[in-house]
Amino acid sequence: MSEPPLHIPKSHPRYESLMIREKLIRGFREGYVAVAGLIAHGRGECFDYLIGERTIEPAERAIEAAAAALLLAKHPVISVNGNVAALVPEDVVRLAEASGALIEVNLFYRTEERVRKIADVLRRCGAKTVLGVDDATATIPELESERRRVSPRGILVADVVLVPLEDGDRTEALRKLGKTVIAVDLNPLSRTARAASITIVDNVVRAMPKLVNAVERLKGKPVEALKQLLEGFDNNSNLQECVKHVLRRLDELARSKLTLSF
Repeated sequence: MSEPPLHIPKSHPRYESLMIREKLIRGFREGYVAVAGLIAHGRGECFDYLIGERTIEPAERAIEAAAAALLLAKHPVISVNGNVAALVPEDVVRLAEASGALIEVNLFYRTEERVRKIADVLRRCGAKTVLGVDDATATIPELESERRRVSPRGILVADVVLVPLEDGDRTEALRKLGKTVIAVDLNPLSRTARAASITIVDNVVRAMPKLVNAVERLKGKPVEALKQLLEGFDNNSNLQECVKHVLRRLDELARSKLTLSF
C-alpha cells in the first residue's frame, strides 16, 4: 500500500520545492512518472540551487528567442514526458494554444500505459489533441531508444520542437534532421543544453509560464522583428553567461557568511 501524500505547511521554508517533489511523487504513484524521472529531478534541483532558484537574465533572453522561434514556426511541436506532465501540464496546453503548436507524448521509458496516462493528464487540462499515443508509427533516424518513436503528424515533420526535460541523444538527432530544438535544462553543461538551438537554463515550473507570457506578448509583433530577435540569439554565448553566473554566485557565497537564504 502506497504512503499517503505528505502534508506540507505553507510556512515551511522549502514549501515550493517540496510541493514540486510531491507532484512528481504523485505522478509516480499514478503510474506516469518514471523512477528515473525522480532521480533526474534531484539532479536538476542541485543546479537550481547553484543558479539561485530564480530565472536569471540569460534564461530571460532564451525565453524571448524561444517565443520568437515558436511564433515563426510553420509546424511547432511541444514534446511531453512524465515529469513535464506532472509539473506543468496546464502551461503546456496554454503554450500550445498561444503558439499554435501540437502536443506529442514522447518517452525514453515508454510503455503504452504511461503514454495513455500522460495523454489523459493533458486532456484533463484542456488539450484537444495529443499525438504520440496511437500514432507513434514513425521513427527518428540514429536513435535506438523508445524516444525514436514519433508521430508522422508531429515531431517527424516539425520544424521547431520544444523538448523540456530532455535527453541529449534525441536533441542531437533532431538537430541533425535540421529542426530547431528548444530545451529547458537547469544544467548548462549537459549534452542537451549544448546540442539544442535554444536552451532555457531554468526550472521548468518557472520557464513554462514565462514562455507562455512571452508568446502572448510577442504574438502581434511583425515577422521581421521576430526574426531579428531570433537571429540575435547565440546559444553558446548564452550558456557561457549561465556558467559565469554560477561561478560569480559561488564566489560570492564563498566570500560571505553562509546563511539559510536558500
